[in-house]
Amino acid sequence: MIANLPMYHRPELIEAHEALWGLIRDNLRKSGIHCPDELDYDAGEMDAWSSPFLFFSQTCGRPFKNHLSERVTLIGTPDYGLQGCEPGYYRSAYVIHKNDARTELKDFKKAKFAYNDDGSQSGYFVTNNYFENQICSGSHIKSAKMITDQKAEIAAVDAVSLKFMHKYDDFAKDIKVLEWTKPTPTLPIIAYKGADQSEFYGAIQSAIASLSTEYREDLSLNGLVFIPKETYFAELK
Repeated sequence: MIANLPMYHRPELIEAHEALWGLIRDNLRKSGIHCPDELDYDAGEMDAWSSPFLFFSQTCGRPFKNHLSERVTLIGTPDYGLQGCEPGYYRSAYVIHKNDARTELKDFKKAKFAYNDDGSQSGYFVTNNYFENQICSGSHIKSAKMITDQKAEIAAVDAVSLKFMHKYDDFAKDIKVLEWTKPTPTLPIIAYKGADQSEFYGAIQSAIASLSTEYREDLSLNGLVFIPKETYFAELK
């Protein structure tokens, strides 16, 4: 069985993620649900999400809508307490180099745009294919780093990733926000098809409430909400 939390995986957050998973796992086991002991750090994202051995994960809204909705159980959506967003929603920042004097998105139509992945809602689809000169970086961190290294001029980075960059990455001091996108539902928690949504939701909600203040702050995690599949389908155009 595969359990992982890949979407905001970075070395500084491993301890907090493992503490969160430990609480979720123990809550599920109290309900008689057999769980993996540890998080799996080796499974590729789409490979894990589409695997017959998937137990628990967090995915991006776009692959959930396009590929996974009939193959998994939608459990709930984390609330990251983001400014300008209602609970369970997030948005992306168009980030540029701090010394770039341009002030409007239209000034970047032909600029080098770095995106993390062409399956990403926050880094790619949110742009509606606006930019003419596109470069795939492989991650939000790499997209932002390409700007500071002057290999790209603009990127779309989700608000949670950007918050972590400002906390942990020195290069983040050299980027600035040009503007924000419209909020959309954030990264959903999923489980294997046929999972008991109510049991999983309660286990996660209780785990977040029991998590230490330090770890909740590390993960920027306020709580859990339920956003229906239909809302993801309607709002992720």
